[in-house]
Amino acid sequence: MVGSAGKVVVIVVAAGVTSALLAAACVFLAIWLYRRRASVVAGTRTRSLESTTATLRAGSVGFDSSVSISVASQSVADWGQHPLPAAKRAAFWGWRGGNNGRDAPQLLSVSGIPQYHYKDLQKATNNFTMILGQGSFGPVYKAVMPTGEVVAVKVLASDSTQGEREFQTEVVLLSRLHHRNLVNLVGYCVEKGQRILIYEFMSNGNLASLLYGDNKRSLSWQERLQIAHDVSHGIEYLHEGAVPPVIHRDLKSANILLDQSMRAKVADFGLSKEEVFDGRKSALKGTYGYMDPDYMSTNKFTKKSDVYSFGIILFELITAINPQQGLMEYIDLAAIGGEGKVDWEEILDKNLLAGSVAEEARVLADVAYRCINKSPRKRPWISEVTQAISRLRQRQLMKHDTTALPRSETRTVLRRIEYQHVELSDLTGLKELTPMRA
Repeated sequence: MVGSAGKVVVIVVAAGVTSALLAAACVFLAIWLYRRRASVVAGTRTRSLESTTATLRAGSVGFDSSVSISVASQSVADWGQHPLPAAKRAAFWGWRGGNNGRDAPQLLSVSGIPQYHYKDLQKATNNFTMILGQGSFGPVYKAVMPTGEVVAVKVLASDSTQGEREFQTEVVLLSRLHHRNLVNLVGYCVEKGQRILIYEFMSNGNLASLLYGDNKRSLSWQERLQIAHDVSHGIEYLHEGAVPPVIHRDLKSANILLDQSMRAKVADFGLSKEEVFDGRKSALKGTYGYMDPDYMSTNKFTKKSDVYSFGIILFELITAINPQQGLMEYIDLAAIGGEGKVDWEEILDKNLLAGSVAEEARVLADVAYRCINKSPRKRPWISEVTQAISRLRQRQLMKHDTTALPRSETRTVLRRIEYQHVELSDLTGLKELTPMRA
């Protein structure tokens, strides 16, 4: 009996020891798993802080530029209401510590756009003294890089709150938008509290200054038609080539830049947005004289709002009248004309009143007038406007080619021109265009 009782005690003790060992093993396993999970999360957070993830998001609340960029789960959309600490702002732009003991910051690239050091830009702009102009964003300087390349450097004004958001928008958008009629973003700089954008240099400045600014000069009809053609192609790419489509929201002659060959490119995408159809309204943005009246009354900006602004630019090209100095009033007066007929000749630039140029300018004015229809639904799509301008250019080129042709071929070309003119008249008549899409 005693032997049996002893065996029972031994078995109970052994079972207790085994249970205790199993419990201890479970505790150690739980602690190990917890530490492992914590290590993985910490590593993920660290990588998140070091990465620069730029994503376009339609209709960001509180961020008019519609761009949100993730930084450790905090959206740039919140910066306006709750500014990020300096450490997190640095994390967004990929700010890393010194390089091998050196103090110079190493910046990660946003979508592959090169980054420049402030000291290099300071040297290239001769300590920011070679000023080209002043915009709402801030001053623009000419810079000569060590490679000999000439660029334009746009510096965000220190007191500009809207400029901060525009800066973010421009960097993110231009990292994915590439077209021969859009100004190319060469690089950017985020250092010493500065926000700087570096663009390709456009030696002939902007269209506004050429038409009626300090650098005013007489543009030939061929140059004006080419500029209209280039700009329409740039807008068409934004509306129909970019994925998702982009609405510029600030098309104006001051944002049309010209290179040494007088080829035009659309610039300044700080107010641009992706096209959205969520019914949301945004704060009014744009420039007086170019803003769509329907947008001003509804706060809803669409592709047709860009078409309206482009229509105003077309009228600038053929009248050389500043939209902020009564252009719309001149257009309205010419539209009713004498005997109830349109009389664009009354407002044409005096340099365009000779011969066939005046006729072609009137055709372009018809196209422009369709673009500024008060009803967005009745305005043409930008692709239709581009097509009309392309036909005008073809006619212009063919007309010049006839001078070198034998008489028989000249008659054939002239008949083709006459046929194209009939097509243009149909296209630019006062009846409504049938929209390409609803």
